[in-house]
Amino acid sequence: MVNCGLLTGLNEPVPLKSISVEVRVQDHVASVSSTLQYVNEEQRPLEALFVFPLPADAAVCHFSAKIGEQEIVAELQDKETARDQYDDAVSSGQQAFLLEESAESPDVFKLSVGCLSPGQNAAVTIIYVIELAVQADQSLRFCLPAVLNPRYTPAGSGAGIVSEISSVCGAVPYTLTLSVHVSSPKPISKLESNCTLDPLVFLHSDHTQATVNLSPGHMFDRDVELFLYYQDTHQPSAVVEAGVATAPSGSLMRNPVVMISLYPEFPEEVATQNEFVFVMDRSGSMDFMMHHGIGAQKCIESAKDTLLLLLKSLPMGCYFNIYGFGSDFESFFPKSVEYNQDKMDQALKKVKEMRADMSGTEILQPLKHIYSQACIPEHPRQLFIFTDGEVGNTKEVLDLVKSHAHSQRCFSFGIGEGASTALITGLAREGSGHAQFITGSERMQPKVMESLRLALQTAVSNISVDWTLPEGVTAETVSPPINVLFQGQRTIIYAQLKGKTLEGSEGSVTVKFNLNGQPVTNQLHFCIKPTEETGLAVHRLAARTLIRSLEQEERSSAERKNLRRTIVELSVQAGVSSVHTAFIGINKDTKQTVKGPLQQRRVPTYERQLMRRRMSERMRDRDRTSEYNYLFPPLAERMRERQRTRECRHYLPPQEESVRNRLPLRKAAPELQQDLVLPLVSLQKASGCWELDAALAAVFGKTEDELTNQKPAQVDGSVWATLLALVWLYGWRKEQQVEWQFVAQKAAAWIASQKVGDLSQCVCVGNVLLGCQVTKDTLGI
Repeated sequence: MVNCGLLTGLNEPVPLKSISVEVRVQDHVASVSSTLQYVNEEQRPLEALFVFPLPADAAVCHFSAKIGEQEIVAELQDKETARDQYDDAVSSGQQAFLLEESAESPDVFKLSVGCLSPGQNAAVTIIYVIELAVQADQSLRFCLPAVLNPRYTPAGSGAGIVSEISSVCGAVPYTLTLSVHVSSPKPISKLESNCTLDPLVFLHSDHTQATVNLSPGHMFDRDVELFLYYQDTHQPSAVVEAGVATAPSGSLMRNPVVMISLYPEFPEEVATQNEFVFVMDRSGSMDFMMHHGIGAQKCIESAKDTLLLLLKSLPMGCYFNIYGFGSDFESFFPKSVEYNQDKMDQALKKVKEMRADMSGTEILQPLKHIYSQACIPEHPRQLFIFTDGEVGNTKEVLDLVKSHAHSQRCFSFGIGEGASTALITGLAREGSGHAQFITGSERMQPKVMESLRLALQTAVSNISVDWTLPEGVTAETVSPPINVLFQGQRTIIYAQLKGKTLEGSEGSVTVKFNLNGQPVTNQLHFCIKPTEETGLAVHRLAARTLIRSLEQEERSSAERKNLRRTIVELSVQAGVSSVHTAFIGINKDTKQTVKGPLQQRRVPTYERQLMRRRMSERMRDRDRTSEYNYLFPPLAERMRERQRTRECRHYLPPQEESVRNRLPLRKAAPELQQDLVLPLVSLQKASGCWELDAALAAVFGKTEDELTNQKPAQVDGSVWATLLALVWLYGWRKEQQVEWQFVAQKAAAWIASQKVGDLSQCVCVGNVLLGCQVTKDTLGI
């Protein structure tokens, strides 16, 4: 196979030798410094283009390059001006570097390393800051992306980034080192990762500072995920950061900025009268394995299990529909239908038949179709969107979602390392919902059920933010208006403080909203004295937030020219990249003559060669299987088995697979648990009950006669079966309660509706039969 990228005469990719990353975490904000070491081992000058992913909400604030002993610090300029300077410098033989954000998606950056002479080394440093997302288990997640999977672009869209990365392939020749320093006003409980780490070292006895390093020998073959656990993570907090005295008067960078982190508290009332629309990616890449080892599944199989769990968890009285999309789309029903046993059975039959057979990833058209359908009165629509990839028209998709956010919430799920952070987080942000990423060995079901819990919360309305500050001090909110609040979920507000601040004086912020027509108030008091040594992280995140809002407004405004000027001005002042600016660095001291043509090479990213190999094998076997299936059905089944076997054996080269097998998987669920919970859930009726039959007994490891013979006389078979199912879930699968919580709630409500007498004796008999120790109160009946 011929490799692509920056190559030697021996067809070996060489330009990127190593990546060194330093992460400094302060509470829930991370500053990330990445240094990339390049070397040109060819006998001709090269211009290398490195296309790489960064988190969508990252604020890129520094870019520099070191050649020999000389360091070039890049300046942020208007993108067109920067490109012109770069072209002029490269053509004249000067060393130049250009870093710019892709116009198609804010989570993709392009690094042009211009005119590397033969044998020359260059070290490029990129620094960005980012907020760390809170997970369902209260941890803070940091992710260092490893790969940029191929972006699918609808036919005719002509998105430029596609041609730039479509030729990237080959195994990665570079190494990764990673060091992390964590400091927080709250004690650090623990730190977990999907990769092997050295032991965590605490720097103080109060455990408020710690360091940790990635273990040596790591193969950068997956996203590196870190999960930080603090004590009292959900406590509201405020950080006030001093401005820059030399910044223009009245600018965002001149004045102090406050970052407020709120965790709204209000009664978690469940709204059962909803319309649920599940939108599932069925493109070809969903046929890939999510991970390896115990419980490994293809993405599409995990998605089917998740849909089963979702369908069983829906409350009676709601409406639902399921869409599949790829290059085209289809729905289970012409429009959403009322949830009952008949419709649930029809949907489950179609779920079993789902395949990853719809080619590309064109999500815009199914969303347009869904939004064109009138909402059902008194049934707010909740969209659940699942995808493992990226699209070339991200901004158009997000604009569509935002235009309907007033009436329809959107919950998004990124499957695997290749899912676009810009698309997934953007869908949730613009759709007033919540985003989840399922990576590594994580199972999809727990995260989806957590989002279902949020979707079932009654939507709050009339959200307002009020500030109470000392006389002469005002707060100008730079965050977009809050349009969604979830109980216990973090909400961040950035504001610029203007006027004379008094050291030691206090202020407060109050968030007011209505829940079911009743007013609710949450308030936080804070000291407005600026915090020491924050490194302008808060200002830059505030600027990033404001820039994103202005970019959104620009796309739909008639005053685009003025808005563009405002974005460029703010971007340059804050030193934070935008779609209209780029970092440009030129070594003007070197003016070497360019000998021979300047060759542009694209630096490879990991898994492209493997992905192409797997894709070509799949397409070849699918073509053969289709032909054999028509002529020789038994042979077709053997072809499918051979394909499955090869996927298990050759997903990674042997030496890389052995490395992966040595890496611990975070929170891997035992295979036994995966095999029994879903079979039990699959037997539940839409109303919430189970039938007393052999299939249910088999889940418990019993015979139907054993269950029937122990049934108390005062209850019928369905009540007894449902009670046993609850006892088994609480007794043997308590640790997976987040997955089956709604299944259990339906079951408990159904038993209560049967008006059975005292159930305590039935629970005791059930405990003896199933070997559990569960009380009646635990079951919620």
